[in-house]
Amino acid sequence: MDDGVVATYPTATLLLVAGAAVVLLLFLIMKVKLHAFIALVLVSVITAVAAGIPIGDVPEAMSTGFNSTLGSVALLVGFGVMLGRLLEVSGGAQVLADVLVNRFGEKRAPLALGVAALLFGIPIFFDAGLVVFLPIILTVARRFGGSVLLYALPAAGAFAAMHAIVPPHPGPVAAADALGGNIGIGLLIGLPVAVVTWFVGSYLVSQVLGKRVHVDVPDLLFGEMNDGDDDEVQADLRRPRFGHVLLLLLLPFVLIAGNTIVSTLGTAGTIDDEAVWAQALVLLGQTPVALLITLLVAIATMVRPGKMAPLRNILDDALGPICSIILITGAGGMFGGVLRASGIGDALTASLGDLGMPLLLQSFVIATALRVAQGSATVAITTTAGLVAEAATAANLSDVRLTLLVVAIAAGATVLSHVNDSGFWLVSRFFQMDEKTTLKTWTVMETTIGVTAFALAALLWPLG
Repeated sequence: MDDGVVATYPTATLLLVAGAAVVLLLFLIMKVKLHAFIALVLVSVITAVAAGIPIGDVPEAMSTGFNSTLGSVALLVGFGVMLGRLLEVSGGAQVLADVLVNRFGEKRAPLALGVAALLFGIPIFFDAGLVVFLPIILTVARRFGGSVLLYALPAAGAFAAMHAIVPPHPGPVAAADALGGNIGIGLLIGLPVAVVTWFVGSYLVSQVLGKRVHVDVPDLLFGEMNDGDDDEVQADLRRPRFGHVLLLLLLPFVLIAGNTIVSTLGTAGTIDDEAVWAQALVLLGQTPVALLITLLVAIATMVRPGKMAPLRNILDDALGPICSIILITGAGGMFGGVLRASGIGDALTASLGDLGMPLLLQSFVIATALRVAQGSATVAITTTAGLVAEAATAANLSDVRLTLLVVAIAAGATVLSHVNDSGFWLVSRFFQMDEKTTLKTWTVMETTIGVTAFALAALLWPLG
């Protein structure tokens, strides 16, 4: 079966099932204190049956969402945390943090992290960027103390805003293609909109949230933190200089950017994307491959000759704690996949086709409804774009207004990230936040990012 089946129940019934499933999941995790992985799998089974998915199709409905999420997350997180652990124990993360803080100062450290994440976020997907930046975020947070959210949310919000709004990320590209928009104009308008959206909806909001909600700097991901002064570790690893660390951070950026550029130009027909050189760049720029290459370069340049055996212990220390993160994130993808397989997206699409609203607002509302109901931002973006494409064509919109329509759709698909979104669980487990805290912080910030982006689109609409 595919990711969805024909809905067997009315939309209202499916919405009730989805709402009850979310409430049950939160009750099991927050009140009963059941492990999140067990609760997600259990609720996925119950939801699939309650939503009318044929019993024989339930296992496939569950495995589809689980497998697709693990396929994108497991390798990425595994290679990313090994690289992060290597940077952390060698003192490389501390070197970069020292330079960053010395240049910008303690008070502007969160701003500096966010600006750096904006630059890295142009070609790199949200989850990949967050993994690569983790050792830097945690090292800066550990140096200054206070809530880790003061430093984590600006960077995470930057990656989220760029991923949602700016081509060549898949969501805005797919929406622009469905609406007949211009990718180049989408980049010219989307980039400044994303930057302003991040500053208002993420950076300013994160500083308020970070002062109100205290979250200790987590040690689960990298084990017991050190400042790079452990004699045994330093005997095995070369302490990298600033330029060395920067090179290791830029390498996946460059490789992934090469893939992005080739794919974008190939889609536009500018180059032959079937050429050997183009295919080679695409392969090297696949996120897991790019992170693998970066990890191998880090090992080759940081590990002293004959010290490969102790390195295995360092990398094992990084991999052990993330098994829970990967499984819970995969189970979050399973829950969202079951909701999609129930037909709730198709049912909502059919019922929201004509809301009698201005096109910009209607696009935002439909994308929001789909995002909240089934969790996947990409599904919400592509489905909404297909739904409003006919109306956009009939309205004969300019390229600027088509781009703003894409921004409105992306904004709706960003708000209210919650327990049916695998990204929610990734952020929750990376920063060791319980579900209630994640809802009060990450969900709130994702919503302010989406609302800010929509407000900017609405303000610019009369000028288009």
